[in-house]
Amino acid sequence: MVHPHHRSNNSPVLPKRIILIRHGESQGNRSPTVYTTTPDSKIPLTPNGIIQAQEAGRRLRDLISDARDWRVFFYVSPYERTRSTLREMGRAFSKRRVIGVREECRIREQDFGNFQVEERMKVIKETRERFGRFFYRFPEGESAADVFDRVSSFLESLWRDIDLNRIHHDPSHELNLIIVSHGLASRVFLMKWFKWSVEQFELLNNLENCEFRVMQLGPDGEYSLAIHHTEEQLQEWGLSSEMIEDQKCRAHANKGEWSDKCPWYINSFFDHLTDSDDGERDGDDEDCPCI
Repeated sequence: MVHPHHRSNNSPVLPKRIILIRHGESQGNRSPTVYTTTPDSKIPLTPNGIIQAQEAGRRLRDLISDARDWRVFFYVSPYERTRSTLREMGRAFSKRRVIGVREECRIREQDFGNFQVEERMKVIKETRERFGRFFYRFPEGESAADVFDRVSSFLESLWRDIDLNRIHHDPSHELNLIIVSHGLASRVFLMKWFKWSVEQFELLNNLENCEFRVMQLGPDGEYSLAIHHTEEQLQEWGLSSEMIEDQKCRAHANKGEWSDKCPWYINSFFDHLTDSDDGERDGDDEDCPCI
């Protein structure tokens, strides 16, 4: 996804990085029985989760402090475990480096229903595996497709925040956006951003507690996971070879070289068709350096 006004003379300064991080270990991660008596939104971090969040804050500060004048803006899910994660991460940053924080309900955890009975949830999750992880809707809850819709709305708001400078960013400072959220919401965010298909989404592995994904700005206004992360990491996360190649295209393309016409998605529908009509030469192949 290229920012729509990236080449305009009046373009806003784009964030150097957009970083997605999952919350630290929660009591629900340690023991699913917690969900039977405590609302999901109120489940706290474990002592280990607090330590994870503090360590993640230090790692993130080291990552983004490579520039002299840098600032950070946080978006955070309203759940207790994400808010606590941000609180502990924030210990690594001085106030002058933090532009602001916004609590954002649309990046909350997938709704699995209200109080969750452990044995019933085991059966439900087994059914989800047979049905498909993206479209299966939990009784009284949400599907990943539902989460996709609200995360898509959040992404549009994020761009408006940048366009209208709602975060009050000084253009002379390198900007980093950090989104403190949940595993599924983060994967769906990436799916929307990089236009991954449902089949590609279902290849993805969940983030570990306090693990993060760094989308870094490339030379042509494209964000890529392949700038900060290695190919081995992308493979570990479940990205297919085509998805990894796409990330490399985004990372290393010069101005005008990269486009959304890369063939890996088109070929999933039209690989049985001829390249041109009755021997006519089709010059569109030149649009994408991935071919």
